[in-house]
Amino acid sequence: MALPLSHLPNEILRELRDRKWAAFLMFVLVSFAVLGAGFFFPYKYKSEVVIFVDDRNIIGPLMEGRAVTTKINDRASAAKELLMTRNVIEKIARDPSVFPNASMASASVEQRIARIRGGMFVQPRGDSYFSVGFSGPSQVESFHVAQRLGQLFIAESNQRKRTESQSAYDFIDKQVKNYEVQLTEVENSLRQFLSENTDGTEAEANARLAQLRNQLELAKLEKEELVARVGSLQTQLSGVSQTVMRGKTEDGYRERIRALEERLDSLRLQYHDTYPDIVILREQIAELRKQREQNSGQREDSNALLEREGAVNPVFQELSAALSEARANVATANTRISSLERLIQQQNTRMERIQENKAQYLELTRDMEVNREIYDDLLKRREKARVSMHLDIEGQGLNYRINESAQFPNQPTGPQFSNFAAAGLFLGLLAPLGTIAGYLQIDPRIRAKKQLEEDIGLPVLVEIPFVRTPFEKRRDRKVTVLISIFAVLAILAYLTAVVAAQFGVI
Repeated sequence: MALPLSHLPNEILRELRDRKWAAFLMFVLVSFAVLGAGFFFPYKYKSEVVIFVDDRNIIGPLMEGRAVTTKINDRASAAKELLMTRNVIEKIARDPSVFPNASMASASVEQRIARIRGGMFVQPRGDSYFSVGFSGPSQVESFHVAQRLGQLFIAESNQRKRTESQSAYDFIDKQVKNYEVQLTEVENSLRQFLSENTDGTEAEANARLAQLRNQLELAKLEKEELVARVGSLQTQLSGVSQTVMRGKTEDGYRERIRALEERLDSLRLQYHDTYPDIVILREQIAELRKQREQNSGQREDSNALLEREGAVNPVFQELSAALSEARANVATANTRISSLERLIQQQNTRMERIQENKAQYLELTRDMEVNREIYDDLLKRREKARVSMHLDIEGQGLNYRINESAQFPNQPTGPQFSNFAAAGLFLGLLAPLGTIAGYLQIDPRIRAKKQLEEDIGLPVLVEIPFVRTPFEKRRDRKVTVLISIFAVLAILAYLTAVVAAQFGVI
């Protein structure tokens, strides 16, 4: 049963009186144990370098949009990542200025590398500052390692920026050359395609096809008109006699031959010699010449040698000529229609070829446009990368600068020896009291009447107090004095050890 809290102080004091030696021994053990921990506690000495991130120099506004300055989003993380690389840490581990007279054996170097990695830290300090430092058991080692970390970070970050800028420029330049080759190939393919496919564009083909169709329609209309004219001439010709009877003289023969020759010359201007009307006229002229030669040998009276014969009717001749001409025009119209239909068929075939080539042409032009767009963009990016590379080479853009150099650590970080000394006395005094208080809470004995009343549920009528005899009081007083002397001696020894440690005696 737990002891009521109201009775706890009195019971603690009574237990202390009963167990003075145990409390004294616990005080001495706990206090000197904490003091000894202070002697052997591995104190850490921390030294750090504060680095300023200069990303607001005048170059930024001047080169905005024309150059890309190297940026790091999380600068502290990037700095830690850079410094954690083996290349950087191994340089420090093998640096004789940081570790003088240190062994350069592989095992020793690996131990130093592990110790540097374990003690190194990177902490952000606002937007433009962060610190790089080292915490270790040696003041000199912490100072030199922190100083060297800051120097290597500046050098490695500048070198990395230059390397990244150079790599970016080389990569973009390589891509520019590749796309230049691709663009040249696509342009050559398009040029060869256009040279091999001379059918023209779809618009030209459609315009030509529409023109041919219009001409075909006009030719068909003209043919219908000519066919109607042929029918009309045939109707007229059927009602006219082919010959007429008239007197013929030598002059008559000559006049008729001359008229027919004029008609023949007129037809030869329009048609070939194989044209039917031309053939008929030539036969008529030959016949008239034959008749004139036969009649020229006969002797007749010079005033009037009259002869009655059947002569060609001029009206019939004109109608025949007009009919022949109309039929020739119909044949010409048929030929023209056939030619137009053939041209339309060829144009349809040409349109099919154009449609087939259109997809290939679009693909070639699309590839050329895409490649040209990417090529132009890469050219701009290459120039930006060139300027950025020169900025990093010249040390412009994003720069790191040491704002505070590493300071030699005079005091260790974390708990100091004085803290251990004060905590030893406090814990030495608190340990007996805490131990007794805990013991009273788990002790099954009844120490107050309230415990008994709560246990049995009945009131306690009489409580017999604890009474000590005069002898017991004298003995207890002697023990108290003796323990007080030992306690004072222990505290003096404790303080002596603390003062000695502070002055470096021990």
